[in-house]
Parts: sequence; structure tokens; C-alpha cells
Amino acid sequence: MEQLINIGFGNFVNRYKIIAVISPDSAPAKRMIQNGKDQGTVIDATQGRRTRAIIVMENANIVLSAVLPETIAGRCVQTQPIAGQ
Repeated sequence: MEQLINIGFGNFVNRYKIIAVISPDSAPAKRMIQNGKDQGTVIDATQGRRTRAIIVMENANIVLSAVLPETIAGRCVQTQPIAGQ
């Protein structure tokens, strides 16, 4: 079963299709965004706000999010219910 996670402002991605969640501060990350824009593989889900996370998807799409990478990673972690509760 597919599970969607919130990446901010009512936007969701399939957590099982995520390869990496990285910070956009480094020069290679900025080049990746620019190359993706040139190729048309960038999905901007920031709603005009500052990009705080780059989500690399399985199909080579790059999703830009205004939510911190740590927050997205925390939402990806599947919590298991404790037996008997």
C-alpha cells in the first residue's frame, strides 16, 4: 500500500519512491536543481517560499520543499504500534 507524506502546504509525495532528502545549501545541490530545471524534472512545492529540502525521487524527478530535511525524514519514519496498546 502506498503511503503519502506531507512535504508542506498540502503537498504530498509517496514515501516509498524517495531516494534521498538533502539540504539545498551546497554547490552540487544547486547545480542539481538548475540541471533539473533545464530538463524539466523539477517540481517546485515551496509555494514561493525558500527551498529548505530537495527530495530526489525514484523516477529522477526532484521535488523542492519549504520544510526542513529533518522534518521530512521524521515523517518518513514509520512508527510501529506497541503490542497490546
